[in-house]
Amino acid sequence: MMEIVPAEPIEGIYFEQGESSTARSHDPLAITSVSNSGGDVGYVPGPFDSERLPTVFASEIERFLRVANLVGKEEPRVAYLCRVHAFVVAHNLDKNSSGRGVRQFKTSLLHRLEQDERVTKRKGKSDIRELKDVYHAYRDYFIRHHQAFDLEQSRREKLINARNIASVLFEVLKTVTDTASSQAFIEGKAIHKKTEFNILPLEQGGIQHAIMKQPEIKAAIAVIRNVRGLPPAQDFKKHGAFVDLFDFLQHCFGFQEASVANQREHLILLLANIQTRQTHNQTSVLKLGEGGVDELMRKFFKNYTNWCKYLGRNSNIRLPFVKQEAQQYKILYIGLYLLIWGEAANLRFMPECLCYIFHHMVYELHGVLSGAISLTTWEKVMPAYGGEPESFLNDVVTPIYEVIRKEVANSKGGTADHSAWRNYDDLNEYFWSPDCFKIGWPMRLDHDFFEVKSVKKPDVKNALVESPGDRKEKKNEEAEDTGDENHEPQWLGKTNFVEIRSFLQIFRSFDRMWSFYILSLQAIIIIACHDVGSPLQLFDTTVFEDIISVFITSAFLKLLHAILDIAFTWRARCTMEYSQKVKLVMKLVFAVIWNIVLPLCYANSRGKYTCYSTKSGTRVEEWCFTSYMVAAAIYLTSNAVELVLFFVPAVAKYIEVSNYQICKVLSWWIQPRIYVGRGMQEDQVSVLKYTVFWVLVLSCKFLFSYSFEIKPLIKPTRQIMKIGQQYEWHELFPKVKSNAGAIVAVWSPVVIVFFMDTQIWYSVFCAIFGGLYGVLHHLGEIRTLGMLRSRFNSLPSAFNVCLNPPSSKRGKKKRKGLLSNIFQKVPDEKNATAKFVVVWNQIIYHLRLEDLISNREMDLMMMPVSSELFSRKVLWPVFLLANKFSTALTIAKDFEGKDEILARKITRDIYMFYAVRECYQLLKYVLEILIVGSMEKRIIFDIQSEIEKCIEESSLLKNFNLKVLPDLHAKVIELAELLIEGDKDQQHKVVKALLDMLELVTNDMMTDSRILDMFHFPQQSERGFVYFRDDDQLFVNDETNSGFYPFANENSIHFPLPESGPLMEKIKRFHLLLTVKDTALDVPANLDARRRISFFATSLFSDIPDAPKVLNMLPFSVMTPHYMEDINFSVKELGSDIEQDSIIFYMQKIFPDEWKNFMERMGCENPQSLEDELKTEELRLWASFRGQTLSRTVRGMMYYREALKLQAFLDMAEDEDILEGYETAEKGNHALFARLEALADMKYTYVISCQSFASQKALNDPRYKDTIDLMIRYPSLRVAYVEEKEQIVPGKPPKVYTSKLVKVVNGFEQTIYQIKLPGPPLLGEGKPENQNNAIIFTRGEALQTIDMNQDNCLEEALKMRNLLQEFHRRQGRRPPTILGLREHIFTGSVSSLAWFMSYQETSFVTIGQRILANPLRVRFHYGHPDVFDRVFHITRGGISKASKTINLSEDVFAGFNSILRRGCISYHEYLQIGKGRDVGLNPISKFEAKVANGNSEQTISRDIFRLGRQFDFFRMLSCYFTTIGFYFSSLISVIGVYVFLYGQLYLGISGLGRALVMEARIKNVQSLETALASQSFIQLGLLTGLPMMMEIGLERGFLTALKDFVLMQLQLAAVFFTFSLGTKTHYYGRTILHGGAKYRPTGRKVVFHASFTENYRLYSRSHFVKAFELLLLLIVYNMFRRSYQSNVTYVVITYAIWFMSLTWLCAPFLFNPAGFSWTKAVDDWKEWNKWIRQPGGLGIHQDKSWHSWWYDEQAHLRRSSLASRFTEILLSLRFFIYQYGLVYHLDISHHSKNFLVYVFSWIVIVAVFVLVKAVNLGRQLLSANYQLGFRFFKAFLFIGVIALIITLSFIYQLSSMDLFVCCLAFMPTAWGLIMIAQAARPKIEHTGLWDFTRALAREFDYGMGIVLFGPIAILAWLPIIKAFHARILFNEAFKRHLQIQPILAGKRKKHRT
Repeated sequence: MMEIVPAEPIEGIYFEQGESSTARSHDPLAITSVSNSGGDVGYVPGPFDSERLPTVFASEIERFLRVANLVGKEEPRVAYLCRVHAFVVAHNLDKNSSGRGVRQFKTSLLHRLEQDERVTKRKGKSDIRELKDVYHAYRDYFIRHHQAFDLEQSRREKLINARNIASVLFEVLKTVTDTASSQAFIEGKAIHKKTEFNILPLEQGGIQHAIMKQPEIKAAIAVIRNVRGLPPAQDFKKHGAFVDLFDFLQHCFGFQEASVANQREHLILLLANIQTRQTHNQTSVLKLGEGGVDELMRKFFKNYTNWCKYLGRNSNIRLPFVKQEAQQYKILYIGLYLLIWGEAANLRFMPECLCYIFHHMVYELHGVLSGAISLTTWEKVMPAYGGEPESFLNDVVTPIYEVIRKEVANSKGGTADHSAWRNYDDLNEYFWSPDCFKIGWPMRLDHDFFEVKSVKKPDVKNALVESPGDRKEKKNEEAEDTGDENHEPQWLGKTNFVEIRSFLQIFRSFDRMWSFYILSLQAIIIIACHDVGSPLQLFDTTVFEDIISVFITSAFLKLLHAILDIAFTWRARCTMEYSQKVKLVMKLVFAVIWNIVLPLCYANSRGKYTCYSTKSGTRVEEWCFTSYMVAAAIYLTSNAVELVLFFVPAVAKYIEVSNYQICKVLSWWIQPRIYVGRGMQEDQVSVLKYTVFWVLVLSCKFLFSYSFEIKPLIKPTRQIMKIGQQYEWHELFPKVKSNAGAIVAVWSPVVIVFFMDTQIWYSVFCAIFGGLYGVLHHLGEIRTLGMLRSRFNSLPSAFNVCLNPPSSKRGKKKRKGLLSNIFQKVPDEKNATAKFVVVWNQIIYHLRLEDLISNREMDLMMMPVSSELFSRKVLWPVFLLANKFSTALTIAKDFEGKDEILARKITRDIYMFYAVRECYQLLKYVLEILIVGSMEKRIIFDIQSEIEKCIEESSLLKNFNLKVLPDLHAKVIELAELLIEGDKDQQHKVVKALLDMLELVTNDMMTDSRILDMFHFPQQSERGFVYFRDDDQLFVNDETNSGFYPFANENSIHFPLPESGPLMEKIKRFHLLLTVKDTALDVPANLDARRRISFFATSLFSDIPDAPKVLNMLPFSVMTPHYMEDINFSVKELGSDIEQDSIIFYMQKIFPDEWKNFMERMGCENPQSLEDELKTEELRLWASFRGQTLSRTVRGMMYYREALKLQAFLDMAEDEDILEGYETAEKGNHALFARLEALADMKYTYVISCQSFASQKALNDPRYKDTIDLMIRYPSLRVAYVEEKEQIVPGKPPKVYTSKLVKVVNGFEQTIYQIKLPGPPLLGEGKPENQNNAIIFTRGEALQTIDMNQDNCLEEALKMRNLLQEFHRRQGRRPPTILGLREHIFTGSVSSLAWFMSYQETSFVTIGQRILANPLRVRFHYGHPDVFDRVFHITRGGISKASKTINLSEDVFAGFNSILRRGCISYHEYLQIGKGRDVGLNPISKFEAKVANGNSEQTISRDIFRLGRQFDFFRMLSCYFTTIGFYFSSLISVIGVYVFLYGQLYLGISGLGRALVMEARIKNVQSLETALASQSFIQLGLLTGLPMMMEIGLERGFLTALKDFVLMQLQLAAVFFTFSLGTKTHYYGRTILHGGAKYRPTGRKVVFHASFTENYRLYSRSHFVKAFELLLLLIVYNMFRRSYQSNVTYVVITYAIWFMSLTWLCAPFLFNPAGFSWTKAVDDWKEWNKWIRQPGGLGIHQDKSWHSWWYDEQAHLRRSSLASRFTEILLSLRFFIYQYGLVYHLDISHHSKNFLVYVFSWIVIVAVFVLVKAVNLGRQLLSANYQLGFRFFKAFLFIGVIALIITLSFIYQLSSMDLFVCCLAFMPTAWGLIMIAQAARPKIEHTGLWDFTRALAREFDYGMGIVLFGPIAILAWLPIIKAFHARILFNEAFKRHLQIQPILAGKRKKHRT
């Protein structure tokens, strides 16, 4: 007899030994020679790597190698045979070993087989016999046990292993035996079917799972398997009948088998989950209701039916009249759409393209089902594509995919102009036109749609798809015959919209807003000029005529808009509908007409009125008008119609979506009639709310602008116009009158402020409205644990109302109004309180698992679970009752008075009363258990009775002396400690403690001791033991006299107590109540634990939807895209030879309390003991859970599953299960928890989309192993990735791309689905393409998008089912399609910068988004934790957009798309998700740059254009100021600074400013000087910080907000935010002008020192150059204002600009850790000099050489358009103003105003350039061979220059000041020449000018570097600066006693290596 042991031993499997026959000669497994000599019997071969395999055949041989490793130890010969089979399979798949890594693998495996063959051969037993025996053993074991579904995990793993091993051995046996003749094999075939499954094991013969027992699942499967009435399978060349409807669709249309399996499970789960929400009044639970199927139909085909309606086509979804057949048709239609969507790959971003495909395929499906006959062939209708495997992929998806791929290739990585290639939107929007039907079905591959611009026109039919087979060739021939022979395919170009880089896009998209502002500015200026004192004066004839002239300006703006519309859509003319072209031309014509009519009417009718008199009673009224007024009224007709429709949004919506001709005409003229953007109107109440908001904002804005910006300038402007012109230079335009230049200089900054200050007023009102909303919704009501303590007793009822599903008896729960936080009294369920206690304990337990609290704190915070809970008697946690009992003792001890007063004192504090009551009851309980002697029991009972009687009669103080209570308290504590220890040897101490207690009560406390008259008092002998005089003995325990009293009365006490868990828990709690002195404010000590508990408690008082039962809730998925980020910190990262040079050292200092708790949980005292006890993996996890790692995110998201199981347990558990506890029930009740697992599987799926998983696996990257470990830790976790596989075919080996979903089974990766793709999927932006690959594997009706820097916790996960109910709540006119959630930034304590960022982010994700959602109704999707209506979005393009570059900020476009398609986005603050942010300045700046790049691309996108054009006016304002308007306002605010300074520069160097001020002083005109000095508008920007302060005040208290604000300023927060302003404006403006947007990886690890070189590279062009320019302007302005302006005025005007300039220069070094360390400074200087001198070249990175960096810095100019280059040149001309103005102020010029002075200055510049060039030529020609001559040459030049300067100083009075002024004049000129040369690079790159430009630029950079580095070196030399700097930068860390310098030193050293 022999025992077969599977992977983990399976006992009791015996079978008889096989026959001793030799192997047959024809055995194909015998590929090596067999040696007859005996081998080394003791040798057992080790495992062979089964995971790292060549992709050519990895999936085919992986299972054989795995099984070989599993059975290798017990059955080495079988393992050897499996490896032989694997080798044969691999060799057959790639005989020439041409695949990557194949030859190495074969050699390795063959070598292993040669080693194993001899030692594994058993004499006397054939290989086949041995295989059969082992196979039968595993197969029989599986058959015996597979029916049970509630197995333990270990038994389930054994069963799975047995199944896998048997299946593999069966495959091996099939190759060597005739399986048809073996009856045993035929019987066992059932278990060898495909076993891989995701959630539902649908294949027969699998292990039983509880989920398959769910009645809803059974009903859904029954519907799917209803194949009655389908056409016969033989029509589709299928052997056997159809298994289900998906099997029919697969063979009908040629879908992939894996995709069919995926969507089959998908639809079953959708149907089952919808069935759980249907009422079962009339239908059986096992029968699928019609309501659920109809609901799915509406969701899936809403977009399709709208598309058909828009294009005027009838829907091809046709249903039969028979109800049973109708349901089958519905399932088929939904299944068909899912299969199309599931295999569409990149086409999923094109929803209307999918509608087009579905439209034709569903028509064919209906024809097949109805048996229709084709009118052309007179045969049954059959699908055009189908009948062959993968025909849908090859014939439908691939041709369109190839178009996308080639267009993306034309984009040159997104750097080409957007108009040169079609993106996803262009291709999809082609299907918004009826022209799309010209493509036909089968598709005509010679149609223009398939033509790509850059590809020449070979044979079109074969260019896109290589169609094998005669059928496809015939199809192409037919298409060619029917086509036009003369047709030349043409590139269609852009569709509907062209993304053109221009700032005019902002005006074009938001033309109504800019027109409104321009007209308002004109009107305000007119009103200010007329000095209107009251509103009635507006109707004065002159004033009114001037004001109504704004309509002429309006007409001009409309003309400009019409011209822009034509110019910007010119490249989309080929695809534009004829009606749209007509509309554009008509708008242009009408605009031209109005620009002629209105000015003529205005000029001719001024003062010419036609009047009519009307008599009303006794009053005579006269109405007068002019022809201009009539024309203006006609002109405003369309605006009047829009105004009426604005106030009646329902009518406007109907007009936009209706297909009636009159509605089409109206909408055609008012709005561009396209498929999206129609019917977005909100309901009347919402419109009223955001209208009121904006009326208030605009009222304040215009009132302020009129009073403080416009009106103060009117009088000075008039004075300026009167003053004569006096110039101090050569005026180029001397004939310009009225000092126009001075007026422009004065007014320009004010006009800029007028256009940008709405952003500031928006921030102010956002803070006001957001704060008011927060107060009304109880935000921040429980901010501290002190507040929690006072409200804790209301938490159970709040929990019952919010998180407990309502019972049928109670019905819906109601809350009181907004101003009340008290819930209405509702009848509690019997076990509602018990459920709260279970949930609370689980929350505290998980806080302990996360090491946020210690064991002691966990004991203090746990709530006991007892049967008393069902009678609504709660035992509150000890941390609430802490110190209460001691306080009560103190009160009672010192109290004198009546019992009633004492009772009131104690009961006044409810928790004190609870503590006293519970301590008394616990003491009674303990004594009752402990004392078992009858006499002793009677004494204790009588004492208790006496006490209770005195309490009842209010005579306790009379009959008891309470001053003895402290002594009794001490004795009770001593007794409790002895009971907890439970040491039997301490029994005498227990007896002594009891006697001492009795003595205290009877002798000292009880004044009336009648009860003791019947007993003799005990005495204590000199020997220390207790005895009694007579035979009545109490608690006898005499150790010394044990011989006299052996075991006498040993049963008087029961000690030690029985080791019962509940009993000991009660005694421990009793001890804690007696001893704990901490207050609730100190427990828990961890700040994060306090925050989480407080927020959870606060959220229970929010407006949360009722919680459904888990069975009835909406199912949902979570998806996380992952690229190359850390999964776990490696052991190498954690540890180091130097303690400080490690992450673990950093973590210990940042999280000291959590580290202490972790060590306590591990039972260790120091890190070395962790290594000794093999707990390194736990240490890795502990550190990783505190970084921004994937494992932290996965742990957080898997809390959803844990929460669902807990809630399902509470839904289903009986009272007994609740009393046992969740953990106990989980371990003991396997059937119950199998059902919980099934429910969790039905309701929740988590998929990680790992973009680099395949490459990590191939390279054996540690991250691959970490990912596998994650799936082992969380078995329900799934990973989706794309596998690139070589397919070996004759000739060129093509690559095959497959989308795979994997899980881990028994420690091994197992492929669930493997779906072939048409090509590489990453065509657009990486993240959305990554999400698109994984979205087909998600399940449910909701989808949450989570980034890998996020976190979650159990208490928040508990609210998820409530949140999903929001999808059933209407938000105004429609239910939400995206649910927005708030975020908590968990990285705020690392550094000051992290703190600033956390506050900034917190204000945006709370108060900002709160206002965006309500009242403004323009919240979009900003990434991270938002929850999508999954079905809505997968039928409308997905959860993000992926077009290269334009969709760089991919997340926000999902929000745009949702709103444009009539979705709704809400925001909810009762649930929050954790999020990490960057913590260093450089990563923060990169992130800001990426966001600014993304916003610039949004500015030119079609989505923003359509939102701006099709929102109503006020909603359009909301959209603008909350998206691109913020960035554009920031940009023009900085531009305003430049405009102001250049205006002052003009006034100063031209002499106008001095002349104007002198004239004003002579005439005593004070307002003129005030106007010239009223430009300190930058300070208004401080108001944008109000929302942040308001939110901090709401959630943490306004005093705390004030303290934090002051502290932030002390830590240079203003410097940081000003620096961020520069980052935003630079990248936003540059990207709009030139492009260059790209993804910038930031890296979110700990902070470290950045070198000077790195900082210079990052900030040179974005900050340093601009700051130097501002400083130059300020210096020159200061030089020339002295003669007419005081110093005080100068400081008031310019201090903010000085601050901004110095901030842009100094911030990178102020916020650089160890930035003022002398050692670092020396290293940085050396690195800088090496970098600046290193020559560049091919392959040299920019961080190694200045040359490489300089070329990379100009990358945005390489693809820039001619117009952008010209704009760049025009902007560069500003640098020549300095030279032109300053040279006329040189002493050497003798105040000459001749133009020759300027000409001579250019001669000097040329001379300097020639001189420098001469030195360079001399260095090249003479320095090597004629060193001495070269030195003489340089000396000669130097002496010559000095002599020339001296000569000029004596002859022409050249002064030293002249030399300084010349430097100020010539340096900007040289920089301007560099900028012009860079813009004109294509023309001069191959000339000597380019080399000279590069050399000059290098010298400029070197000079700027020296100027920047000088102050750093000086400050670094002072030691105190280093310490002071560290204190500012790491104040939060210093609060945690963090030794930051060793960390920085260590991190820097590590960074270098």
